[in-house]
Amino acid sequence: MNLLQQKIITEGQVLSDSILKVDSFLNHQIDPQLMKYIGEEFAGLFAEAGITKILTIESSGIAPSVMAGLSLGVPVVFARKRKSLTLVDQLYSSKVYSFTKNETNEISIANSYITSDDVVLVIDDFLANGQAALGLIDIVEQAGATAAGVGIVIEKGFQNGGNLIRERGIRVESLAIIDSLSDGIVTFKGENSR
Repeated sequence: MNLLQQKIITEGQVLSDSILKVDSFLNHQIDPQLMKYIGEEFAGLFAEAGITKILTIESSGIAPSVMAGLSLGVPVVFARKRKSLTLVDQLYSSKVYSFTKNETNEISIANSYITSDDVVLVIDDFLANGQAALGLIDIVEQAGATAAGVGIVIEKGFQNGGNLIRERGIRVESLAIIDSLSDGIVTFKGENSR
């Protein structure tokens, strides 16, 4: 995923040894060409998995999920962090702690959008401590659906989230794995970078 790594190097900002800001192309302003490329990458990685639905969490997971859904020809469902007047009954819900925001959210989807017949691909923008992905997997399990795997745009390989999910026997495909953000330098797994 050379294009993504280049974007991280040229536009990402290392704010600390654990925080990478990528809001110029992923989670505030969105680069549509990059999202198209990311969606095609996920579609290629999971082409043989029989995916029937993609599940993500609002809001930063939506753009890569929609592009993957377009490439795979399947609907995208996103878990809401706040209930609305139309999303109150017959829900699958899970509690997700955000280390970045230091808060717990209850994420929910209407139970009619994922069923036991579905093969679900979970997609999210970042994987650090794994709480969002685990919450989404919990929703898939509540529905009795099959979790085909987890697609991650950027994994912080130096944090434990990836290991937590992989230890559960769930396939994780990360398009860029960051090994370190030490001293303001982005180092990807298996290579030296900026």
